[in-house]
Amino acid sequence: MNAFRVGTGYDSHRFAAGRPFILGGVTIPNDRGLQGHSDADALIHALIDALFGALGESDIGTHFPDTDPGYKNIASLKLLAHAVTIMRTKGYELNNADATIICERPKLREHIAAMRTNIAAAFGVDSAQVTVKAKSNEGMDDVGAGAGVAVIAMVSIRK
Repeated sequence: MNAFRVGTGYDSHRFAAGRPFILGGVTIPNDRGLQGHSDADALIHALIDALFGALGESDIGTHFPDTDPGYKNIASLKLLAHAVTIMRTKGYELNNADATIICERPKLREHIAAMRTNIAAAFGVDSAQVTVKAKSNEGMDDVGAGAGVAVIAMVSIRK
């Protein structure tokens, strides 16, 4: 493999009643959480897929299938920790990670620093190597209508 690699990731989840709203390992006050087999942390899921892409691995669903009861309601930061172990086993370290969360509400600005801290800790790097941004979809499509959250992520790694 090359000494420098880049991967992209994407994830989206619909809102669902009766679940906590977790992004970047941060529980955010909201009347609904995200629907999913794990804690449905779309930010972490997109980052994991981006990391697996950079490593030339298969996607998150192959590594952590939603048919496995062992992953039911698991904290996605634990899944990221496992993905980071794979990265290190292959001799790579994080150069940087960048993610954009697309969500109409709630507003996420006050939670971004904690998300960056959690992600950086999982990768074992300084939070300056992790960027998280939040955008709205200006009312367009299901995300813009408030039905859920989407995340786009990029990870670069180096030997």
